[in-house]
Amino acid sequence: MHRSSSALLLTFAFISCCYAGSFYDNPEQDPLPSGPDADEELHRKWDTDVPSRAFNHRRGLNPYLSPYTILDCGDIPVSPFDNALALRQMSEAFLELGSRTPALTQGDNSKPKLLTLGGDHSVALPALRALNKIHGGPVAVLHFDAHLDTWNPNVYPSAWESAQSDFNHGSMFWIASNEGLIINGSSAHAGLRTRITGQDWGDYIDDDRQGFLRISSDDIDDMGTKGIIDAIIKRIGLETPTYLSIDIDVIDPGLCPGTGTPEPGGWTSRELIRIIRGLEDLNVVGADIVEVAPAYDGTGEQTALTAAQLGYEILTSWVGKGMSQMQNAKSSKAETKDEL
Repeated sequence: MHRSSSALLLTFAFISCCYAGSFYDNPEQDPLPSGPDADEELHRKWDTDVPSRAFNHRRGLNPYLSPYTILDCGDIPVSPFDNALALRQMSEAFLELGSRTPALTQGDNSKPKLLTLGGDHSVALPALRALNKIHGGPVAVLHFDAHLDTWNPNVYPSAWESAQSDFNHGSMFWIASNEGLIINGSSAHAGLRTRITGQDWGDYIDDDRQGFLRISSDDIDDMGTKGIIDAIIKRIGLETPTYLSIDIDVIDPGLCPGTGTPEPGGWTSRELIRIIRGLEDLNVVGADIVEVAPAYDGTGEQTALTAAQLGYEILTSWVGKGMSQMQNAKSSKAETKDEL
């Protein structure tokens, strides 16, 4: 898992992703090669024609060996000192990347799909702003999180209020909703278990106004993973352009401790992966996996490993759905030809 600083944002494009940084975990025992043949040595040591262990058994394909191209778009440089500037930098980068023409266009894949790996969840706002321009209108949001993140910034009173502080990792969907970037009535939260503010249901009332369905973490005990999948599909539909946003704290902190706002009582990584796999037929036009904080992770880096697996599953679903659409298109053409 790429460990970026707070001033960097790793973005993958569609179909997105691969790995950033060095393969060398111990440069003292395994130093980087130098000299005129350094590139060739690196190629011999690490590059192969078949990505190692990348075949996805549940989908029957290797997402990196398909007609689609997966690119590592690198880090978006983001200012750590100025929220307004950082928001502008991210918005321009998402719009630039998402406006490019894919090498292969078919079905839902007529535009690039961006998978963003980030820390702070506020990266969803510039992504939604870009998608609004690229797709010509609002999109639905499928939000896996322990928290609502549709909070009005004013519910957190402060003697030091500022317009910049309103933009944060708990208010970005509130801002997006008020800007008309989210389809009201077709979006959903899943995995919720947060405490809410005040002495009443005000947070939920505002969330209702923004048009989100709420699926709690506890609901999985009664509904099972299939019930969660069915409820999400019923809410969003299969044609609606959808932004998938996964906060890693949707998973129980006993399994994924490496996050900034842990909440006990979450789902297991297996449950979340099973749900993500079951949502392949959604029209997902972009995604993020966020709030991974390596400083709080365990010695086994289980949070980073889970986030990496989720990214792999999203890529597999994008490629798999695209290939299915290609096959259906070929079959339809063949049937038409036979009729003629």
